Amino acid sequence: MSKDKPVRTAPAPLVPAPLVRRWLLPSALADQLDPDADRSGRRSRRTARDWLVDFVCFLLAVLIGLLGADTLEQEPDLPYAWGVADQLIGAAACAAVWLRRRWPAGLAVALVPVGLVSVTSAGAALVSLFTVAVHRPFRYTAWLTVANVLVQPLFYWVRPDPELPYLGTVLLGVLLAVTVAGWGMLARSKRQLLLSLRDRARRVETEARLRSEQAQRLAREAIAREMHDVLAHRLTLLSVHAGALEFRPDASREEVARAAGVIRESAHEALQDLREIIGVLRAGDSDDAGRPQPTLAALDALVAESRQAGMEVTFVRHVTDPAAVPASVGRTAYRVAQEALTNARKHAPGTEVALSVTGAPGDGLAVSVRNGPPEGDVPGVPGSGQGLIGLTERATLAGGTLEHGPTADGGFEVRARLPWG
Repeated sequence: MSKDKPVRTAPAPLVPAPLVRRWLLPSALADQLDPDADRSGRRSRRTARDWLVDFVCFLLAVLIGLLGADTLEQEPDLPYAWGVADQLIGAAACAAVWLRRRWPAGLAVALVPVGLVSVTSAGAALVSLFTVAVHRPFRYTAWLTVANVLVQPLFYWVRPDPELPYLGTVLLGVLLAVTVAGWGMLARSKRQLLLSLRDRARRVETEARLRSEQAQRLAREAIAREMHDVLAHRLTLLSVHAGALEFRPDASREEVARAAGVIRESAHEALQDLREIIGVLRAGDSDDAGRPQPTLAALDALVAESRQAGMEVTFVRHVTDPAAVPASVGRTAYRVAQEALTNARKHAPGTEVALSVTGAPGDGLAVSVRNGPPEGDVPGVPGSGQGLIGLTERATLAGGTLEHGPTADGGFEVRARLPWG
């Protein structure tokens, strides 16, 4: 039986759900990081962090607006009505900051012309520019930054600052707009980096899970092949001896007792093999399966068992240093001999079977099982033909070759050559 361990390691989630505190993240980012979030297109509910950030942005807009309102008193030529209108427009712009998440680009575009007539709306314009830089691609940020920069010279041309020179105020306004836009793009790049790392982590986790599932599937297929090799040998003994009892009702008591003993022993061993295989499938650990795997040294027991079942088997072994044969090569050679003896017992009962194993390090290991043509009627023992297909696959995986076919005298021969470097 195979001792290959199925891989059962399931990769743990890279970001455990309990560690992700949704209220600490922006709602858009939390929805993208949450695999169970609603993707129906509905607007996500604001998190506590969203409300806090919106409130801070509103306070900043109001604070900058109040600083701008103080400068109104330093403009003696400014009409009183214009000053009142400036403050009302600024208050409306600050209130509109609460809409920045729903219409970021629209609000920023609307506040560009507003900035030409209202100095108290400067804070709301900067907040809207920052929002566009965070939530929209670079092209939107670039156009709106250029628009805000172009507004600065016009505004200070119409309403110059009484304390600072014209060029200084323009450069200060331009620097402030560019700084806010760059800050927003930096926040957006960090968010995009986090999302890309999340996607990469999910992809790696998915690939690891697929590799684990594939390894489990391959291990179970190997166990299924072992199940065929082991149980076919045992069940063939049952079928052959039961058929012999059926075709020879005049057999002596000694022959009947011997055949019944072989049937009982084969049934017991088949049940034991099946129990071990099911134990491997349940536990997933072949170390607990019970018996060790067959090796080249187990061929003597296999031949003795076949002779006890009534077969005429000649066994020739010329192997230099049998203890040095690799375990995988010895196991493959054993399976080839076991399947070939089983087929000979099923399809050519009563014929002499010649088993030969030869080889040396560097030359490889050769296994040959040959039987003569069957004599008389052969009991119909069902066979699927999968055994030789499985042996060919096993020999190929071991780096060797396997050939089988009828001989010139009507018999059958199985020849395998395995590497032994």
